[in-house]
Amino acid sequence: MERLTKPLGNSEQTRSADVGAKAAPLLAVLAFLAAWHLLSLRYPPFILPGPLAVAQVFAQKLGDGTLLPHALTTLTEALGGLLAGGAVGAVCGYLIARSPLAERLLSPFIAASQGIPVVAIAPLLFIWFGSGLGAKILVCALVVFFPITINVAAGVRGIPKAWRDLFQAMRATRREILFKLEIPGALPVILAGLRIGATLSVIGAVIGEFLSSTSGLGFLIKQGTGLYDTPLVMLGVVCIMIVALGLYGGAKALEKLAIKD
Repeated sequence: MERLTKPLGNSEQTRSADVGAKAAPLLAVLAFLAAWHLLSLRYPPFILPGPLAVAQVFAQKLGDGTLLPHALTTLTEALGGLLAGGAVGAVCGYLIARSPLAERLLSPFIAASQGIPVVAIAPLLFIWFGSGLGAKILVCALVVFFPITINVAAGVRGIPKAWRDLFQAMRATRREILFKLEIPGALPVILAGLRIGATLSVIGAVIGEFLSSTSGLGFLIKQGTGLYDTPLVMLGVVCIMIVALGLYGGAKALEKLAIKD
């Protein structure tokens, strides 16, 4: 009987652990909202509005049809910048990993570019390329470019030499090495960089909207700041968090789909 009940106990413990793991994010959100509400009771609403006040503004903006276009604008800019910056970063990272000459030529410029705040160079981009969607995607791409480049280079370099020797011994072509060894071997590190880039792209989008825009969540926050409408500002911040979490979740889902245990 002891042998029969043991697996059952282990099964129940595993099930309880799974339920706890799934409920943990919801509990964390509820705890955050409760702490936010309690803290807001100590301050006037124009300094720190509570979650109920922000929820009221959310319902109002959603009802009059102004919130969704702002959120879609920011999402479009962030996603476009993620794709553009990710593509260029992947190429540069691969070149740096496989070519010492490319590393010597590109690495100083890539490292130096990270010393320049995007908020400082963004006005120049708007002067050169206008203040439309393309310029904001470019700002996002610049933010995303560095982590993708570094992760791709690290992933390709991290492939064991024995694997390369095996492919060379089998006389694999350059294309076969790329698609059957380097990309699959570096994929976990590359996708980890994509997750980082997904959240950073939202920062780039909001920076662009702060500097020059007529729509987007950054514009909504700027509008709320000008009107001293703190609940509107808080709503913009919460929506930015939701967009960032959505992009991060999408990158994580892609990682699970591409890398199966």
